Amino acid sequence: MQSLYVDGDTRMHKLSPRIKLIVLALLGVILFLTDRISLLALAAVVGSVLYFAVGMSLREALVRLRPVFLVILFVALFSLLFNPLHDAMTTVLRLITLMLFAAMVTATTTISAFIDEITFLAGPLEKIGLVRAADIGLAVGLVVRFVPEIVDRYGAIREAHEARGLKIRLSTTLVPLIILTLRDADSIAAAIDARGIRRH
Repeated sequence: MQSLYVDGDTRMHKLSPRIKLIVLALLGVILFLTDRISLLALAAVVGSVLYFAVGMSLREALVRLRPVFLVILFVALFSLLFNPLHDAMTTVLRLITLMLFAAMVTATTTISAFIDEITFLAGPLEKIGLVRAADIGLAVGLVVRFVPEIVDRYGAIREAHEARGLKIRLSTTLVPLIILTLRDADSIAAAIDARGIRRH
């Protein structure tokens, strides 16, 4: 499996994963408490600077963002149809800012660090009997780890369609993507159970 982590020695790499996750959570709250275009645009610029300073090439950095940008573009078009321009712009800027900061966090934090921090943060919920902290950490780690795999698999399906001269449709790409993803999920779940991880 691939990883979203980018090996590096930047300040963001050295920053504690706990601090990065807490700041990301607070940022998500703050962004939705303001509708000032200037502040949201400034936050997006700061997010861009931090993300592109992680240590990736420009092409790799843009390729990583492409799937999320397509979703944001769809949301932007939908928002423009049903909302005033100002509201549509604030929505898009919020999403772009969160995307850039989240991408920066995942690029500078290893999967093991993610799992450790999420497990720690879910500890209070485990004490009151709501969840198992280890299961939450494992689930989040697997989701982060699966993202590049799903993106690459979608690209392979598209290339297979193009090689056969088939028109690329959502119905003909989404179904095999879901089937392959679920198959891998079953394999990983079986491996986890075989090692007794969830029983611990």
